[in-house]
Amino acid sequence: MTYRVLRLALSLVAFVCLRPKVTGRNNIPRTGPVILASNHLSFIDSLLIPLVAPRHVTFMAKAEYFTGRGLKGRLSRWFFTTMGHIPVQRDDPRAGIRSLEDALVVLERGDVFGIYPEGTRSRDGKLHKGHTGVAWLALSGHAPIVPVALVNTDKVQPADAKMVRLPRGHRVEIHFGRPIDPSHQLTSAQRPAQARRELTDSVMTSIHEMSGQELAA
Repeated sequence: MTYRVLRLALSLVAFVCLRPKVTGRNNIPRTGPVILASNHLSFIDSLLIPLVAPRHVTFMAKAEYFTGRGLKGRLSRWFFTTMGHIPVQRDDPRAGIRSLEDALVVLERGDVFGIYPEGTRSRDGKLHKGHTGVAWLALSGHAPIVPVALVNTDKVQPADAKMVRLPRGHRVEIHFGRPIDPSHQLTSAQRPAQARRELTDSVMTSIHEMSGQELAA
């Protein structure tokens, strides 16, 4: 109940202030495990995608958001916990593996997991090569991947900015692409590593086509 109220309130604020253009929501399956694989330009990406998606989306979030002190720390912990995000220790050398294991639990519940194949925010605005963890997750969790392209979120909140700016001539866009079935990749590649690479590249190609971003060298 608390999540629904918070999501409704934030959705109203986002749509009034940012006026985002959203396309392809119907590409997200209404039931069953799904992975939303997106480009990553701004901190607000992990807030906007759950607000416009028709289903509850779980993301990973820095552990610091759950452990802060004082009023700000308590508000941060309440917000990220209510949104259902999972804390991850970024300085832990096994954090990447544990993150995928936690994500797999979400998919096994039949829920939606959001992931950024690039691994981190793009500071140059270019689309970087995707890591194959998204493919491993899709193949292990038997979950389709819905590519997501975000446009101009870095104009609303640049990488180092703490506050959101009202868009001036830069409309935020969120595009959901057609689902990619990971099972098809198994028949086109003999080796698991090759299958994961090809599947990841297919996802990044779809994101590139929707976002129009320049590809990093």
